[in-house]
Amino acid sequence: MIAFLRGKLVESMPHQAIVDVGGVGYLTNIPLTTFDRLPQQGGEVTLLTHYHVTDRDHTLFGFFTNDERDLFRLLMDRVSGIGPKMALSVLSGMPVPAFKDAVIRNDTAALARIKGVGKKTAERIVLELKDKVGVVDAWQAAKVAKGTHDPKQEAMSDAVLGLIALGYKQSEAQKAVNEVVKQPGFDTATSSDKIIREALRELQ
Repeated sequence: MIAFLRGKLVESMPHQAIVDVGGVGYLTNIPLTTFDRLPQQGGEVTLLTHYHVTDRDHTLFGFFTNDERDLFRLLMDRVSGIGPKMALSVLSGMPVPAFKDAVIRNDTAALARIKGVGKKTAERIVLELKDKVGVVDAWQAAKVAKGTHDPKQEAMSDAVLGLIALGYKQSEAQKAVNEVVKQPGFDTATSSDKIIREALRELQ
């Protein structure tokens, strides 16, 4: 799987970018939030990627941040009826923090204003992310952790969100992370990536 691209930006449009990596041009579909942060043509760029494979084609999606890519995957994997095209529209229509706030507040009207979403899809997004996945609890915890500037809590919250992005429910992800941080010798400066690796062992 292609995890990221780093190279020269050859061409960019609001929903696509071509990146030259060692003489190979990779066409990536991108949200507007990523397009807005691209360098000038010819500049170096790094895009985090999602490689989407179907019976009909292979498509590469590019993102400027982990939050964008995680939300893209979450929408596709956890909300029924949402494919990559719709997930990209959601990211283009609303910054990730605003989307999370809208879901937390049950603000389906704000979500419905995103091009291509509509009222029914907005309601389904809130219902399935909030009730079935439980990701909203993790988003709220992450927001609190960042507000208190507690490195340990931030790492734990980021780890829970990372596990949810990998397909685990919020409750089991939180339980596994709690087990990791309770282990003797746990370093409060441990990164979220290391917590995720340890938590995956707990979840096996």
